[in-house]
Amino acid sequence: MNSKQLRRSLKIKWLTYYRDNREWIDKLGIWVTSNGQRRPSSGFILGALATLEPDLTNLLPLVVDLSSNPDRIISALGLDISPVKELAALEQAHKMLPSSAQSEVSLASSEAINAETITIDAPPPLSPAYDDEACSGAGGREDDRPRT
Repeated sequence: MNSKQLRRSLKIKWLTYYRDNREWIDKLGIWVTSNGQRRPSSGFILGALATLEPDLTNLLPLVVDLSSNPDRIISALGLDISPVKELAALEQAHKMLPSSAQSEVSLASSEAINAETITIDAPPPLSPAYDDEACSGAGGREDDRPRT
């Protein structure tokens, strides 16, 4: 995944997560104003995205070595945005599209993201190159998995 695809994927996942959890996120005392945009704190956004995007989890150690400032990281990822304004703009743009194109442009539900389905312009998930039958798991749970 190139950087443009990663930024797009992160933005979609963040906005979807925010939309699905807005009721309680709006009540938290984590809101900041950055570059004229009101948004949750950088640490909160990075924490949420680290659970939603495995590629980000692999990149964060390198990114943090380059800059330990979470606000700069959020800005570099293209997420220094107001989720409220972004969702409103997406909703308005969605209403202006012909009905045949609306399903292609809407944000996926959190279930769709968790099921690794295709979202806006995202490439299909790659299938594993091999099946690792020798995997014994982690944390002493080897006995939980049936053996053949």
